[in-house]
Amino acid sequence: MKFIVSSTYLLKQLQVLGGVINSSNTLPILDNFLFELSSSKLTVSASDLETTMSATLEVESDSEGSVAIPARLLLDTLKTFPEQPLTFIIEDNNTIEISSNHGKYALAYANGNEFPKAVTLDKPSTTTIIGDILATAISKTIFAAGNDDLRPVMSGVFFQFSTESLTFVATDAHKLVKYTREDVAASEVAEFIMPKKPLNLLKGILAGSEDEVIVDYNDSNAKFTFDNVELICRLIDGKYPNYDAVIPKENPNKLTIARNQFLSSVKRVSIFSNKTTHQIRLKIAGAELNISAEDIDYSNKAEERLTCDYQGDDMQIGFNSRFLTEMLNNLNSDDVQLEMSLPNRAGILTPIDGLDEGEQVTMLVMPVMLNS
Repeated sequence: MKFIVSSTYLLKQLQVLGGVINSSNTLPILDNFLFELSSSKLTVSASDLETTMSATLEVESDSEGSVAIPARLLLDTLKTFPEQPLTFIIEDNNTIEISSNHGKYALAYANGNEFPKAVTLDKPSTTTIIGDILATAISKTIFAAGNDDLRPVMSGVFFQFSTESLTFVATDAHKLVKYTREDVAASEVAEFIMPKKPLNLLKGILAGSEDEVIVDYNDSNAKFTFDNVELICRLIDGKYPNYDAVIPKENPNKLTIARNQFLSSVKRVSIFSNKTTHQIRLKIAGAELNISAEDIDYSNKAEERLTCDYQGDDMQIGFNSRFLTEMLNNLNSDDVQLEMSLPNRAGILTPIDGLDEGEQVTMLVMPVMLNS
């Protein structure tokens, strides 16, 4: 088995696939890339058993075969080469020899048949979505997903497909983000929960991509196919909580403010907040928003006044500044609206501008009890 491939082309593909490999694996074979050669097509795969990703590369070859090559060693070697053709020759003595313009390098390989096979999806449903739209949907929601191993359903992003729109939801019970695209639809209604790791991989690869991504899914797995890449992952099993029930419908108090000004103010004031609760207080009266924080243990306190556009009753409400900062950072509008009903009900943050047609973002943040 022998093939010739460009060093930078191979490195670029392997770096993408390398994101799948865990730093410590229970099965030693998972520390390898699987190389499967069929004449001029080389398919390279990486897996952690839950997620398998493969890329198909064009190479110069007329042989066939499959080997598992140590991922870390191969990546470290490729990073040092300038652009040049590399020749890979699989020897019979269980080593693979790489020849460059300057030298030869031999590394041990494992049998390709030991590598776990990727699952095939039985009778999947299919939806097609533009890469950049999917990447945006992931980055707008994934930060709000939880990290609690006891509640695995909340540690992923909920995909809700219908014939009118696609909706993506993430929550950790303190904050919730719902992202909807009405300019994209599925052929049938479907719901599934995607884990974070494959979503982070997709987000990195697809940002800015105009390519179509074909999403196949059934009850247990999802497959994303685009360009020369295929990613298959196991879905999170369980029922997603009824998120619509927690979004307050009647919110008579509406605050409109410049996002950057609000964000800077919250960041500054929160430096002086209690280090465990991160609590800041918003006091709104007329056209004035007063943001304050206090850490009684250290006698630290801060207060800022901002002008805003406000319709509603005067009110005081407390929020965890970390959640508020994260949400404001994930919006790219100039102005935002914060809708509230009561100091003990969730506040709803939405962008006023900067959205594409058919795009909607709703962010919900739970209040913290104010100690008056």
